[in-house]
Amino acid sequence: MRRRWGLSWRSTGRPDDAPFVCAGRRDNAMRLTALDAEAEAIGLKCGQGLAEARAMCPNVIVVEEDQAADRRFLEALADWCDRFTPLVALEGRDGLFLDITGCAHLFGGEAKLLEEIRARLTQMGLEVRGVISGSPGLSSAVARFDGSRIIDDEARESVLAPLPVAALRIEESVVQSLRKVGLKQVGDLLEAPRAPLARRFGPHLLLRLDQATGADEEAISPRRAVAALSAERKLAEPIQAEEDILGLAEQVAEALKPSLEARGAGGRVFELVLFRVDGKVFRIGAGASRPLRDAGRIARLFAERLKALHDDLEAGFGFEILRLNVLRDEPFETLQGDFTGDDRKHLSLSDFVDQVSARLGPDCLQTYQLRESHIPERAVLAMPALDHVTERRRMPEAAPLAMPAVQERPLRLFSHPEPLETFAVEVPEGPPIRFRWRRLTHKVLRAEGPERLAAEWWLDGETAPTRDYFRLESESGQRFWVYRQGLYDQLASPRWFMHGIFA
Repeated sequence: MRRRWGLSWRSTGRPDDAPFVCAGRRDNAMRLTALDAEAEAIGLKCGQGLAEARAMCPNVIVVEEDQAADRRFLEALADWCDRFTPLVALEGRDGLFLDITGCAHLFGGEAKLLEEIRARLTQMGLEVRGVISGSPGLSSAVARFDGSRIIDDEARESVLAPLPVAALRIEESVVQSLRKVGLKQVGDLLEAPRAPLARRFGPHLLLRLDQATGADEEAISPRRAVAALSAERKLAEPIQAEEDILGLAEQVAEALKPSLEARGAGGRVFELVLFRVDGKVFRIGAGASRPLRDAGRIARLFAERLKALHDDLEAGFGFEILRLNVLRDEPFETLQGDFTGDDRKHLSLSDFVDQVSARLGPDCLQTYQLRESHIPERAVLAMPALDHVTERRRMPEAAPLAMPAVQERPLRLFSHPEPLETFAVEVPEGPPIRFRWRRLTHKVLRAEGPERLAAEWWLDGETAPTRDYFRLESESGQRFWVYRQGLYDQLASPRWFMHGIFA
């Protein structure tokens, strides 16, 4: 309907058009899953067969349901609601929970907050019901089966009593069972003895009842983690230019600096949230290789991210709210500069890693960390440089890993050893005399070894074969690192592999 009539159709009035319904397959039949007010007025109902609906209203407009698209749209609305509170959770297939504790006064009170949310969503072409109460269960029940209002704690039971039992968010089979015994409204459950209800309908019914009345607290699980620190700017005039976005981001980052200093911390992972005028929300993440407080360096991170997202970031009519979140912070170490006060030489590596990672992604630069393993391909682990530049700068001060004495290793080590074919081998533990690798035959002039490495039985199993490594030099002067997998007294024909190449 928004695409057909425009986003503001609820403000200008519904055009003279046929009723709208959505239909989907239920129990091997096409049934109505959603319908507008005009369809309800002519007697159509959710769950009704599509053929029956067409018989009642031949000109009804039927749209096939798309549950994945509905979910994406609901998540987009949840992102839009972040402007009111960071604690937003999804409720079913068409609802949202907003925990507005401590937020209502920023919008002039609960009544004005609810009015603003409903008014703005109505302008976006949506029909919205909103309820503010002390318990999520009560808000959900009243919003779905009554209307929009603000409920005081003293009036919980009186508001809840006339609602149908389906308002308690219980299974349809339980609802039907309750109706068969004459328990049709929530008030009937409030007056009934609890023990017989629990024995006949299960404890979940009483849990939902207590959550609705506030006797049992219900936690709201927000869909996004709450930022450690956050600052935002609401703009009287929307902005579109990239320079304006970066300039405002630097101002907001400067506003975060006192809070970071009070914590003795700096930000490692940041998120820039841009709220567009039409409701679309853009989230741009950026990481730093070391804790940051400097607003200019934080803004430069997002300058690189905006260059990378140039085609995907559509400003439209502009952004009305800009928010900067610190998703991860770490203790901040103050660096002593030289006599001129210039410490840029200490920051050059961090700046390079930050800017390249922001432009090309966190995995474009990698560093290696030692691991306690004598198997060559497991002795080092590639990690994003963005997360380990700080640790590498501290390595001279930290105790190195206690690594056993090892022999010479090749300059190039293959991540996956390549099989080779041997023609003559000194049995039982000697090196090959000739071998073929990558379609070329090599004659060995000199050999060193073997260097025997036992398998890691706790990872590979107790039957994993032993490796004998050899350093070989061919007639052409090439030097190879090969190994035999298994011993001749263990296997009839052990296999040979090329694992690396020396200079």
